[in-house]
Amino acid sequence: MLGNATSGDRRGRRALVLVENLSVPFDRRVWQECTTLRDAGWTVDVICPQGSKRDTEPEAEIDGVRIHRYPLRAATGGPAGYLREYGSALWHTVRLARKVGPVDVVHACNPPDLLFLPALWLKRRGARFVFDQHDLVPELYLSRFDRGQDVLYRAVCALERLTYRAADVVLATNESYRDVAVRRGGRRAEDVFVVRSAPDVDRFHPVPPEPALKRGKPHLLCYLGVMGPQDGVDYALRALARLRDELGRTDWHAVFVGAGDTFDAMVELSRHLGLTDHVQFTGRVPDADLVRYLSTADVCLSPDPHNPLNDVSTMNKVLEYMVMGRPVVSFDLREARVSAADAALYAPANDETAFAGLIARLMDDPELRARMGTIGQERINGPLSWRNSQAALLAAYAAACRDRSPVPAGAPGRSGKRPRR
Repeated sequence: MLGNATSGDRRGRRALVLVENLSVPFDRRVWQECTTLRDAGWTVDVICPQGSKRDTEPEAEIDGVRIHRYPLRAATGGPAGYLREYGSALWHTVRLARKVGPVDVVHACNPPDLLFLPALWLKRRGARFVFDQHDLVPELYLSRFDRGQDVLYRAVCALERLTYRAADVVLATNESYRDVAVRRGGRRAEDVFVVRSAPDVDRFHPVPPEPALKRGKPHLLCYLGVMGPQDGVDYALRALARLRDELGRTDWHAVFVGAGDTFDAMVELSRHLGLTDHVQFTGRVPDADLVRYLSTADVCLSPDPHNPLNDVSTMNKVLEYMVMGRPVVSFDLREARVSAADAALYAPANDETAFAGLIARLMDDPELRARMGTIGQERINGPLSWRNSQAALLAAYAAACRDRSPVPAGAPGRSGKRPRR
């Protein structure tokens, strides 16, 4: 179906996808976009960092997608560390882009909002620029550093404006991000396409539960995702302490799956709260183990606190809980309600006691858990299906490439004139 939808003038085009934040195919959204483009007849190359435990090869071809990876050390030591990280990433990105050669579309995924620089270089060689906005970087900066008037905050705002200005079309992960692109970024509404992230239902589906994962307790609670300053793992741990101390509930075991900047700090916080016997931190695990945990979980946790970033962001973990048929407890965030609707219960913003109470409510009501799980799966297979996002992605590419002929195979370069917007 995708091939038929993209036949004609789009056949034989080449796309170059730029990623700095994660390796590919570990970045699931990017990988789904790459395979969608491949199935539509595009030749797809990706430039991204190497992973530490997976995606470690410098060069790979996976399912017809060519991946070029570079070594990258994550930032440490404050702003200077980020300058070193981003400077290295940009240098490697340009180096590898020269190796790839001419392309029809350069597709840059943030964060950071710096990939417009190699994108502009490729635009001067005839490519169109698709900006895939995974995060609102100014809000991300505020959620991490809470400094809204300093020079670095003004710098990230300026970089976002430059990225919007350089792009031919923008991909937004939800309607809230689309509104930002139009209102703050000055983009025309018709140039912004909502391409929602969605789980791969072929890869993510329930398996029989394994009671042994509950460590002898009646209920398993599960958190899946990144552990960064804005992700609320500390809120979840304090809520679990209240579940034990204020509600007297010890009939649960909790597993936290994932890693990130605050992983060690969260393990230490768990010790400080006296939760060591109740809480297990796995780090990143293979997909098969992740599916085992989610299939066994009675309640899944989405403790992202209310802040300017989280309120308008789509949480991938919520979607993955839903595809597995698990009920969710979340703080009351605008886009969490858009995604989960009645598949989640919502605690008032950042209220850890209320969050604990909703966990207890779900533990005590298996019928409600089952009903919410069914709602979640129906939403993932319906309005939130990746099929809808595929159509939006291909429409965005068609808009970016209108009135443009494909790059000739093996062409050394094209006109230095910038394409008309």
